Amino acid sequence: MAKEDLVELKFRIFDGTDIGPNKYEPSTTVASLKEFILAQWPQGKDIAPRTINDVKLINGGKILENNRTIAESRVPVGELPGGVITMHVVVRPPVLDKNSGTLFVL
Repeated sequence: MAKEDLVELKFRIFDGTDIGPNKYEPSTTVASLKEFILAQWPQGKDIAPRTINDVKLINGGKILENNRTIAESRVPVGELPGGVITMHVVVRPPVLDKNSGTLFVL
């Protein structure tokens, strides 16, 4: 694949910190992107995802599905040719079980 066919993405987490940018093949799945985010998650954050199911990726106001590719998930409106696409990362926070005082992730 030609280098110019790669999609450049960065991931913005809840506190404004960015992961990336990095370049990806358009055939890369959303699940693979989430695995990358987990591996690159900044240390010392109060809220951190444990699995890809704890992470939601949002692009252009759309929550992206794990089994879809970047090419299928892109929202081309407003993208600049050769520009970096920012995807927002939402982390499902743990929930406190009132009976046992244990934290659970929904």
